[in-house]
Amino acid sequence: MFALADCNNFFVSCERVFHPELNGRPVIVLSNNDGCAVARSNEAKALGIKMGDPYFKIRSIIERSGVTVFSSNFALYGDMSGRIHQVLRQFAPAVEQYSIDEAFLDLRGMNIPDPDAYAKQISAECRRLTAIPVSVGIAPTKTLAKIASKLCKQYPRLRGGCYMHRPEDIEKVLRRFPVGDVWGIGRRSAKKLEGMQIRTAWEFTRLPEASVRKLFALPGWRTWMELRGTPCIEIDNIVEPRQSICVSRSFAHEITDCGLLCEQVANFAESAAGKLRGQHSLAMEMAAFAFTNRFKENAPQTFGSQLSVFPDGTDDHRVIVSAAVAATRELFRQGYAYKKAGVVITKLIPEEGHVGSLFADDSKQDKDARLSRSIDEINRNFGPGYVLFGVQGDGHIKMSREHQSPHYTTRWSDIPKVSVK
Repeated sequence: MFALADCNNFFVSCERVFHPELNGRPVIVLSNNDGCAVARSNEAKALGIKMGDPYFKIRSIIERSGVTVFSSNFALYGDMSGRIHQVLRQFAPAVEQYSIDEAFLDLRGMNIPDPDAYAKQISAECRRLTAIPVSVGIAPTKTLAKIASKLCKQYPRLRGGCYMHRPEDIEKVLRRFPVGDVWGIGRRSAKKLEGMQIRTAWEFTRLPEASVRKLFALPGWRTWMELRGTPCIEIDNIVEPRQSICVSRSFAHEITDCGLLCEQVANFAESAAGKLRGQHSLAMEMAAFAFTNRFKENAPQTFGSQLSVFPDGTDDHRVIVSAAVAATRELFRQGYAYKKAGVVITKLIPEEGHVGSLFADDSKQDKDARLSRSIDEINRNFGPGYVLFGVQGDGHIKMSREHQSPHYTTRWSDIPKVSVK
């Protein structure tokens, strides 16, 4: 058996943890630079607000209906996600973090007398320890478990947990489940199935196996088998290191000053270096880039990028930040207004087993590594950006975040205060 734990309206739920008065009221969370809606409470969905709706287009609905608006607070959401996954690891020997708000649990080999009660227990424990509502579906395959978790959101009487295993129950659900909503059925496959007059997951399972293999190749066949109750998709609880790391942002306002642009790119580089060390990799190359607002047709346009090479491989944020700033100064052109910039670290190699240059100063490298670890530890204990490089300025990226909530769990100064009388 497999379980899928899915946090309900996750970004909104994170905000409601610290604003319980918003329970039952319409709430939305906006994307970077407050561009569009990326999370909506059920009450906001009922008002007709759709995923991806631009903020300026739904402003009238927001004002008329009293919708509470938050800017994205990814530091908060990431920390709350880590807490959820920590709870989930108590219930299964292997947990695969599928996304920031979803995780698969491998329940095979476990003695679970009542799987339905177990699903509800997992949901209740997540709610008790984090205050986040979580829907838990248990089924014979990962694909069916994902469908079972969706049932929990549709039917509150399930109390956050659903065990779907009887063939007659699976058939009943699949007969009403849109094939385009099945995990593993992409847009192209959904369009192809629509052309074949196949609209439900059940109708898809009735196709001959040979036709599925011919039309949808191996991934489609695996989904077909999973819907029929045969596990074909394994739990992947090993996180593979990324082959490249990109950190970039669009700015709330165009930047025309070289120093200010360097400051922003330095923040991107420091963030990328932290991710590099987090996966124990070294970088051989890094590119910094910046470009103007292509939607301003009458404004002068430019795109610039500059490559930096690290022949010995590095994860030292001082080296990476310095290279990023130098590259930005090279690519900057006076008279242009830059709307977006970023860094891309490529050609990553494992830190373990790496042999440096014969002429490298080992004692200096060891000292630099200890310094990097110390800075990481301070920022981990006291909050991101507690220790900064001078070139990073105040450490803030120039984005529009008019409605951002405090960093309740990742910054000492933002910890909620409780008065006891």
